[in-house]
Amino acid sequence: MGTPLGDFVRAKRDSIQPESLGLPDRGRRRSPGLRRSDLATRAGISVEYLTRIEQGRDRNPSVAVVNALADGLSLDPAERDHLRYLAKITGGECVAHARPTAPSRQVRPSVLRTLRLLEPGIALVTNRLGDVLAYTAAYESVTSGTGLLDAEAPNLTRYVFTDPRARTFFADWDEVADEQAFDLWLGPSAENSEWFTAELAPVAGPDFTRRYNRHVVPPRGVLRLRHPSGRELSLIRETLELTADAQQLVVLLPADESTARAVEELRDRPHGRLRAIS
Repeated sequence: MGTPLGDFVRAKRDSIQPESLGLPDRGRRRSPGLRRSDLATRAGISVEYLTRIEQGRDRNPSVAVVNALADGLSLDPAERDHLRYLAKITGGECVAHARPTAPSRQVRPSVLRTLRLLEPGIALVTNRLGDVLAYTAAYESVTSGTGLLDAEAPNLTRYVFTDPRARTFFADWDEVADEQAFDLWLGPSAENSEWFTAELAPVAGPDFTRRYNRHVVPPRGVLRLRHPSGRELSLIRETLELTADAQQLVVLLPADESTARAVEELRDRPHGRLRAIS
């Protein structure tokens, strides 16, 4: 017996002409639409697994699989929402489990004291989901005018994939995007990562889903930034894992003299004080 999810995937697959997705015409076939093997390839899953979903023998595909199917079928935003509804995904989780919650955004007082000792250096406290939890005034200076800290609860991953300014700010945007997507697999917990991924995928689109499913460990080289003031910054990242909190203390160090001078100039501009976001 089928399921609403399987019925929708099969019906949508049957309605797609392969040529519309740039696939070759392989001649006449017994049934219309996109071949199951073509959709499986586009979604990065096996034909056997896709068959189980369509036939209702797998009723709880993961959030990542649902997003991959949406990308493989080239669903529009409304269709993506409907697919997630049929998969019984609410807030990033199948209803068969407890609803996941966002990770804590609290930073321990001792960590804040450590961050304060790093002034006037460039440093922040974050987690693998990309939440910016606290930062020094120097970090605010080097990100000023980029939009990164504009949100009430800033998140680097969401900024990278949804704010057009990120592609200008990060000189090596592709590498940074790979880093942020990969880190979701190392999130504060599997439930937190699933919650955030389900929230992000519909607005970030196929590029995010593709990177998220690649499982390629990023090299994390020098971070190159293009500040809106016209200054070019090259920063070395040193990360201290706060294992008990599932957080990281990240220090950004100038990689060359020109960056050191640019940072000094940016720090001389009006700025705030150490900020913790809760």
